[in-house]
Amino acid sequence: MSFSMGLPWSSGEERMHQLLHVPDQDNPTSSLLTPQASFLLQRAPLLAVGTVDDHGRPWATIWGGEPGFSQSLGSSIMGTRTIVDRKNDPVVQILIGDRDDGEIVKSEGPGRMVAGLTIDLVTRKRVKIYGRMVAAALDAMEKSDDDQGDADNSTSGQIQLVVRIEQSLGNCPKYLNKKDIRPSPVASELLSRSANLPIHAMKLLQKSDLFFISSANADYDMDTNHRGGPPGFVRVLRNDDGGAELVYPEYSGNRLYQTLGNLLTNPVAGVVFPDFDSGAVLYVTGTTEVVVGSAAAELLPRSNLVVKIKIVEALYVQKGLPFRGTTGDFSPYNPNVRLLAKESSINAGLKQTATNRATLVKKTQITADIYRFRFTTTRPEPYRAGQWVALDFSEELDIGYSHMRDDDPQSLNDDFIRTFTISSHPGNLPSSEFEITIRSVGRVTAFLCRQNERSGLEIPLRGIGGDFAVKEDSNSLIPFIAGGIGITPLLAQLPDLPLDRLRLFWSLRAGDLTLALDALETYPRLHSQTTLFVTGSINQGMEEKLTSIGAKLEKRRILAEDLRTVDAETWYFCTGSVLRKALLGWLKGRTPVFEDFNF
Repeated sequence: MSFSMGLPWSSGEERMHQLLHVPDQDNPTSSLLTPQASFLLQRAPLLAVGTVDDHGRPWATIWGGEPGFSQSLGSSIMGTRTIVDRKNDPVVQILIGDRDDGEIVKSEGPGRMVAGLTIDLVTRKRVKIYGRMVAAALDAMEKSDDDQGDADNSTSGQIQLVVRIEQSLGNCPKYLNKKDIRPSPVASELLSRSANLPIHAMKLLQKSDLFFISSANADYDMDTNHRGGPPGFVRVLRNDDGGAELVYPEYSGNRLYQTLGNLLTNPVAGVVFPDFDSGAVLYVTGTTEVVVGSAAAELLPRSNLVVKIKIVEALYVQKGLPFRGTTGDFSPYNPNVRLLAKESSINAGLKQTATNRATLVKKTQITADIYRFRFTTTRPEPYRAGQWVALDFSEELDIGYSHMRDDDPQSLNDDFIRTFTISSHPGNLPSSEFEITIRSVGRVTAFLCRQNERSGLEIPLRGIGGDFAVKEDSNSLIPFIAGGIGITPLLAQLPDLPLDRLRLFWSLRAGDLTLALDALETYPRLHSQTTLFVTGSINQGMEEKLTSIGAKLEKRRILAEDLRTVDAETWYFCTGSVLRKALLGWLKGRTPVFEDFNF
């Protein structure tokens, strides 16, 4: 009978707990291969594997294709037999070397460190394991007579690996994006080996929604784990002749900080990015930096914890994976992609701390879910028409840390900072006041729409920025396309524009026509320059009001041919992402101007 011993925290883990103010807790890691780990080993189709080369550099890889290639051999011994890339997989090369004739490689002394993560992306289950290699062997697989096309198995081999497990730990399902895995032949080709990234690797990073990272604590402990998020959540800080540097956010997790604890004491990591569509794979080893608090937010706004990886060596291998994967549902816990400060004008305009506060003084309901709010600030905050304001609702809505929150998963990584277009003209209100016109579409806006103007709600103001300004030319028409509430940046600029040259195409739902009526009654000269494209059933009384003031209604969606009536080089629009994508296609060859509110 085996008994699991209580394991102490490493010095790196303890430092991370202190930095992040984690309350005292016991280490839940088991000192043996648990039944949970044994069960998943036999049923999971993937196993991420990490080890350290002779230069002390961690590397990571990912093996598998179908369940059953790994199993418990008893007494905390794990056995793995599976097809791998015998030529270009760095972990295979470290464990086996140049042997591919079935020769058994036995570990000397305590054995080489091996860390693994057995993972099933369909059921969103994963278990970490760590131990020492007992023995390994690799058999080359020659091309058979019936192999056809590019299914050349000359780079594939079958590895057998035996590891004595010293630690195992089940992890939560957060940030695991579902993928259905199936085996595929290996026909690898090394396309790049350098400290910077070729264009193929850059494209892989742009669509990657997961990677696996291996880290080591000196020569007596190692960790391999998964990091997931929305596609593109890993950002490229630089990629030049001096090498490449990657940045990724550490989302709210179980607060054990086993990987980051290793990186504090031994700042090197191995990372693998698999391409489930093509079978390409990017292997990276490099030096790391854990960035915490305001320094993290300065680098990657809206983040409290990030990791930088300076690439020392990267291998981009074509068709190096022994599997492919079909993407399913994304994790409900994924936040939006967080852009680097240098990538986003919105992020660049956010202050790290609020030095001004905005108090709600007036609330006007326009439609069933659209409201106009007027705020007054502690001190005047100058703004220009077309700019946005960032308000911080964390004091009202942040309920602190919890591990899982299935009822509201998005709230775990929410900083509750929201950016709203200012819909008032700066000359129409006192210098300390501004207005926003918003739709109730999420947790923050729903909270705001529930407030009473007499409540005295006071919100920290984190910045004003942006430059979505309509620049007039004395001879040109000014076409503006708005989608629903996307009319707001234009509302703030209308007093300064020559309305006789404005051409407004406004796509909206029938339920939003009160907003259109409000805008047209406020600016009567806008009537003849506006076409409303309306979907849904229009109330007869509303239709009569709009037609009586000269508004043009089209009871359909906007089409490409509608825009051909305007001959203009520059087009302005503020719409949702679907219509914006269509507009960029329709207006090819013209100059589009819009503000992307991604962060």
